[in-house]
Amino acid sequence: MTAIAFDTLKFAKRLKEGGFTDQQAEALAQAEAEFIEQSLAAKRDVKELETAVKRDVKELEVALKRDIEELRADLKRDVKELETAVKRDFKELEVALKRDIEELRGGVKRDIEELRADLKREVKELEYRMTIKLGALLVVAVGAMATLVKLL
Repeated sequence: MTAIAFDTLKFAKRLKEGGFTDQQAEALAQAEAEFIEQSLAAKRDVKELETAVKRDVKELEVALKRDIEELRADLKRDVKELETAVKRDFKELEVALKRDIEELRGGVKRDIEELRADLKREVKELEYRMTIKLGALLVVAVGAMATLVKLL
């Protein structure tokens, strides 16, 4: 506790020398002593309050740093989980796309084979028709030659 030396007797004597009565001088000296004591108490309270505020600020700073570190750790964990989920989703998408491409490839191969088979069948049919037409032409030509041979 900080103490200040205030001589009330000396203060009262000066007041008496200045024209105050004994009673006035003593009352004023006592009031001044109480005022000084209250001022010192107020300063002490302010100092205690300042210390308490500094302590509270330090505690808040420590708590805030801890909260920030916890948040940072949570964010890192969340980002890692998200990264893992995205990788998994991409892998699943890749597998699904490969499967779809293979299905399409198989479908295209089937379609091509069907087209080839249809084309071969149509070519075969065309060959048969041409053979029949050529045979008919040959019969007509032989018949025409036979007729010409008979006529000549």
